[in-house]
Order: sequence, then structure tokens, then C-alpha cells
Amino acid sequence: MKILFISLGCDKNLVDTEMMLGMLAESGHTFTDDESEAEAAVVNTCCFIGDAKEESINTILEMAELKKSGQLKALIVAGCLAQRYKEEIQTEIPEVDEILGTMAIDSVVAAIEEVCGGKRNNHITDPDAALVYGKHRSVTTGGHFAYLKIAEGCDKRCTYCIIPKVRGSFRSVPMDVLVKEASELAEGGVKELILVAQETTVYGKDLYGEKSLPRLLRELCRIPGIEWIRLLYCYPEEITDDLIETIKTEPKICHYLDMPIQHASDRILRQMGRRTNQAELRERIGRLREEIPDICLRTTLISGFPGECQEDHEELYNFVDELEFDRLGVFTYSQEEGTAAAQMENQVPQKIKEERQAELMELQQEIAFEKAENMKGRCLPAMVEGKVDGENAYVARTYKDAPNVDGLLFINTSRDLMTGDFVNVRITGSYEYDLIGELEDEFTE
Repeated sequence: MKILFISLGCDKNLVDTEMMLGMLAESGHTFTDDESEAEAAVVNTCCFIGDAKEESINTILEMAELKKSGQLKALIVAGCLAQRYKEEIQTEIPEVDEILGTMAIDSVVAAIEEVCGGKRNNHITDPDAALVYGKHRSVTTGGHFAYLKIAEGCDKRCTYCIIPKVRGSFRSVPMDVLVKEASELAEGGVKELILVAQETTVYGKDLYGEKSLPRLLRELCRIPGIEWIRLLYCYPEEITDDLIETIKTEPKICHYLDMPIQHASDRILRQMGRRTNQAELRERIGRLREEIPDICLRTTLISGFPGECQEDHEELYNFVDELEFDRLGVFTYSQEEGTAAAQMENQVPQKIKEERQAELMELQQEIAFEKAENMKGRCLPAMVEGKVDGENAYVARTYKDAPNVDGLLFINTSRDLMTGDFVNVRITGSYEYDLIGELEDEFTE
């Protein structure tokens, strides 16, 4: 059967999509991006915040219209939205044939076959059910980089977050499975591994009795063909000196850390159920920068959390202004039913949330533009992402840039480069967040 597969949401969801694609391919199914050719559609959904829910619902409705017209024989909905709103989806969108919960992605082949055989049988398991891992993946990121999901679920229970209810408690993937998967990815041409989980920093605590991310990193660094390893979703309170030392001393690990802090007001951090205060955040950031002076720090913030007053916002603004993160994103607070924060008093009006978000992002733009300007004259290794159409130029990323969330580097050269090539680039200028450079051996003053 020819299947249209749509993956929404985060990179962790994308790993689930790639496993489902791999299982379907092994069963003889093929894929298309053309709606007019598709015989079936699978939508892997997200429900983390309101915008993500809206995108997922709209996508399902678009596919439902194709089902009504008789073009599609099967419509399968998977992922977080499916897990969270399974009854509502089937009541409101009867065109959906089957639903796969977050821990039932290994039933995707059975779901397609059941629908084609005239049956409807949802595959919903408890979010704390056994993990699905070790499946062959059809990598969708171009082949030169790939995400490695090292754990599932979360135990933090932040008051704004629905993830534990749809993904379950924290469970690590065994280290030998991850090393095998990473080795297979490397054999397939992957040069950059990007480690993801709801929280990467407590990896292994449930399996091995202690936080084992440094040990996992050292194992991954031994794999031939892997040249960069990047860490995302590192909770600040779990960043140990051992982890810092591993990042510092292992040459394959990018000096890049994604560390979502969400706020800087101690009062709001307590309301959020976070495990750090501002003093502890300052200490960890200071330690990272002291030990790894060229580290690139990325963070995310929430504006307009319930009870956030102007004084809290100004405290956060001043914190960002002083700490000068290299990369920063701001989300407006999304009131998610089923979370503790949704029931809190003093919900902040949407207009104020957006105004505060805009103020923080305007400040960060100034910081980012200045940091990009200060890169002039530096020589950095970069990974080529592709050629600019019609130009003697290529798009690339430095160690400071995770794919799809950070900036780009534009290399001016008439030389033929291939996607995934590593080249040394002299930075010659910047355009907002993005950098402009020349190959080091072609650089002229």
C-alpha cells in the first residue's frame, strides 16, 4: 500500500515516526508525499501546547476530507494527541479508522492490515507500558544526522506539562541497544548524533542506579563514523561535574548544551514545580562557562505563567540580559487541561503573555545579533547541509547550531561540496542570526 506519513511535533516524535516507517517498509509498504497518490495516511500527532494541538487536529481533518472522497482507504492517527484525546477523536472525526497510543507504535503494520481487512481495532496501552525500541528506522533527516532517543517519559511533573500523562514515567533505553542503534546509523552514513529524551540528563538512573549519561556518551564516542554528538533537553539541576568533564574532554561532543530553564523568578519557578532557583541556575551556567569557555548555551522560557506579575517578568528580562544565552526561545504559557497549572488562579491574559514574549525575544535578538557579529574572523568546522539554488554557495551548520532550531552558515565557494561534508570555514560576516563565511583554504582578506 502507498502511504502518506505526516509527522508533527518534536524530534522525539520524529524518532517514533522513523521506527513506524521502518516497520511499514519492511512489510512491503511504500510511501508518498503526494496526497493524490496515497492509499492510506498515518498522522503522528503532538499535544504539548495549544498551537501543537491545533496543528494536529487540522491535519487530521484534512486527511479526513480525503477519506470522505474515497481517495484514502485507511486513516490512522498516532502519537500524543491520539493518546490524550482518543475518545474525542473517534467521536468527532469518525473518518479516523484506528488510533495508536504513544506506546503502541509497533502496531502500525497491524493497524493498516486491520483497516484494509474491514476491521477497526484501536491500539491504546498504558503510557507506562514497555518501551518500543530496537526497531529498524527509516531516517528522514537526510542521512547525515539523526536523532537518538535515549529515554521516554518524565518524572519531574512540572505543573504546566501534560507529558507524563501521555508518555508515562521516565524509562531509559538500555545502553547496549543505543550503542547498536547508533552504530547502525553510522554505518548508514550518519555523522552527527543528536541525543534526545524528555530529559536526557538522568539517563540510566532507573536501569543502572545512577545517572549514566557520561558513560553512554563515552561509548558513543567510540563509534567509527560519528563525528559530532549533540545534547538536547538537559535539565540544569541534573548537569553534574562528571557530565561537564565528559563534554569538555571528549572531542566528538559538541560544545553545545540545550538547557531549558523556563524562568528566573524563584516564585514562578516554585509555582512551575521546577527543581532549581535562580542562584542554582547562575551557578551551573557559570560552571559550564568556566570549564568550557566556548560552550554554546540554548534555553527556552515560558512567558505569562499563572500569577506572573510585572516584577517577575522584569526579573526574567534582566536575567536574560545579564546571562546572554547564545540561543533562546520563548513560548507563551498554554493552559493545558489536566495539569495543575491550568487550575491555578491569576491566569495571565493572552495579550500580556504575547507582549512579554515579544519583549524577551526582542532582547534576545539584540544579544544574538551581537554574538553573530563577534564571530567574524573565527575559523570553525561546519557540516554542509546543501547547496543554495542558483548560487555558488552552500548552507551549513557549526557546532553552535542544532538543525531546525538554530541559525545557519552560508559558505561562498565554487567548489563542489556534498551534504554531510565537514569543512573549515572562516567567518566573514553575519546577517541577523545567520553567519557568512569562506572555506579556510580559499579565504582572502
